[in-house]
Amino acid sequence: GPTCVLGIDLGTTSVKAALVTGTERGLALAQSCSRETQAHSDSLGAVPQGMEQDVQKILRALNECLAALPQQQLQQVTHIGISGQMHGVVFWKSDKACKWSESGTGPAFEPDKVSPLVTWQDGRCSPTFLASLPLPQSHVSLATGFGCATVYWYLKNSPDFLKAYDAAGTIQDYVVAMLCDLKKPLMSVQNAASWGYFNCRNKSWNTDILKKSGFPVHLLPEVGDPGSIAGRTSCAWHGIPKGAKVGIALGDFQCSVYSCLTERTDAVLNISTSAQLTISMPLGFQPPEAPEPSSAVTYFPYFNGDYLAVAASLNGGNVLAAFVGMVAQWAQELGFQVQESAIYPRIIQAALAQKHSKLSVHPTIFGERHLPELLASVSSIGASELSLGHVTRALCRGLVENLCSMLPVQHLQELGVTRVLGSGSALARNEVLRQEVERILPFPVLYGKDVDAAVGAAMVM
Repeated sequence: GPTCVLGIDLGTTSVKAALVTGTERGLALAQSCSRETQAHSDSLGAVPQGMEQDVQKILRALNECLAALPQQQLQQVTHIGISGQMHGVVFWKSDKACKWSESGTGPAFEPDKVSPLVTWQDGRCSPTFLASLPLPQSHVSLATGFGCATVYWYLKNSPDFLKAYDAAGTIQDYVVAMLCDLKKPLMSVQNAASWGYFNCRNKSWNTDILKKSGFPVHLLPEVGDPGSIAGRTSCAWHGIPKGAKVGIALGDFQCSVYSCLTERTDAVLNISTSAQLTISMPLGFQPPEAPEPSSAVTYFPYFNGDYLAVAASLNGGNVLAAFVGMVAQWAQELGFQVQESAIYPRIIQAALAQKHSKLSVHPTIFGERHLPELLASVSSIGASELSLGHVTRALCRGLVENLCSMLPVQHLQELGVTRVLGSGSALARNEVLRQEVERILPFPVLYGKDVDAAVGAAMVM
């Protein structure tokens, strides 16, 4: 039969695995499976504003996904592409990081001497703490949730914690290292840039700057180009043959874009847990030498030396989830039990009946990386604007307006954008959000059905 490529995405809330096969018309999605990780950890080790996930639960969800895919097709897998949440960091002991055992679908591994994953949403590094750190030699400003910033936090607040480990990477780097039995983790330029203290021009860590401040540089992974091979599977894995090629782990954002971006004149709007508006930069573009801390646009390394201009907002579907949680909590305090899953369709229906609202919601309850202290606000609150429909409509509009304040429509027009590709779970499930996108952006909007990082990770291979 035809060879298969397995794409995996280790997301913030779920894990997805996709089997992609080559056909006469190009690549086609053969099978996919998704599992919620429910990995959010309230561990005693977590600090105020800390955001950690249980690696054991993430791997359990991954193993469940692979066990659910057809064995016959897994046996034909020749290449594995893996993407995952950027910025975050997990630590491990390289010779004791996982245990292999026999599962119903063949050998599988689970974490052993591995720390919790400190995610991109982690807020332990305050603006004051970040200001105390050495200035990176990089085009990317440092922010809380970035791998190197988290290491600095441990160095200052819990130095003994770091002594238990000799390797670190993103969650996707960990999985690649375990599959290929890498003694030292290998990281793509995409993930390295997302950690901070990485110079994309010469593709190297700021080791001199880091060493001077006592940073444990031995924890930093080696870095390679996105799209290159990290190694081969050291043994069979859920029926996938030993010796399958495994790509260097990639950023989930870049893979999401890769799965749908075909024209340089397309912009991609993704609204899932967080939200991003992105456009390809012209060929040959190089980011500035130094970070521009007040800039809302970040330049992400893409593939083949290209860059994406990205308005990466910390506020997306997570804001809608927080709003639904608030409604559920109010109902509970009033003596009613309402499931959050029942609230979502109701608030969307209410907003669909409310075509316009003068209410203005600035929805940045999680701040933004370039403005961490600018939180949410609501204005123009009139007596007639208080219904659930008004508030939901204004909240959805505010999410889109916030992105467009970061990467203005005029800038998109100057870069030659002719169409917008809409993706992400929040956009797919919320018609009100789609209506506001089409109202605010003066371009045709095309909604992609299979725009996702797991498929993108497979396509790269």
